[in-house]
Amino acid sequence: MSENKSLKAELRTEDFGSAGSRRLLRAKRIPAVIYGKNDPVHLSLDAREFTNKMRHFSETALLKVSVGKKNYECLLKDYQEDLMKGEIKHVDFFEVTRGHALRTLVSIVLKGNPEGTKEGGVLEQIIHEVEIECLPKDLPESLEANVSALKINQALHLRDIVVPANVKVLDDLSKTVASVKGVKAEVVAPVAEEAEAAEPVVEADKAKK
Repeated sequence: MSENKSLKAELRTEDFGSAGSRRLLRAKRIPAVIYGKNDPVHLSLDAREFTNKMRHFSETALLKVSVGKKNYECLLKDYQEDLMKGEIKHVDFFEVTRGHALRTLVSIVLKGNPEGTKEGGVLEQIIHEVEIECLPKDLPESLEANVSALKINQALHLRDIVVPANVKVLDDLSKTVASVKGVKAEVVAPVAEEAEAAEPVVEADKAKK
């Protein structure tokens, strides 16, 4: 596993709650939890290491979290961020077990330049992720959908995507992943010309008595 997908953590056995979390954050550490088949494991992460490496993480990237001599294979499930401070406040991991199938969402990435866009069509992606089931070792970071052959008013469905061996798609295979739609020319209604020019209204002078 690459160094960018490995994290070192320290076990937390006390000082829980919001006050303890604030103390960790002030010490440049991030509170974290690993959920899985056993009881949750409470940890703290080095804030600089996690922030520098998190761009390499995705929901389907297997991570190694080392706590002393024990290693956990995990997926990053969620994190809380304070956008005002630019600070990660909490991280949740999910532990996976080798040899046991898991279910997760994986991103769909479109590849290619559709034929229809060369004729003025517009490519639209309908589905951005799909639920799959596989062993941890077979987990893909994304699924590629080749849209090169799509012409105007044609669509690519889930059943058209080439899925790696040992990966099962759990969603309805008839779902549309992407389509190329024609652009309708904007019709501007002509301004109707007035049949006759409006005559100025002349106010008659009142007759003097």
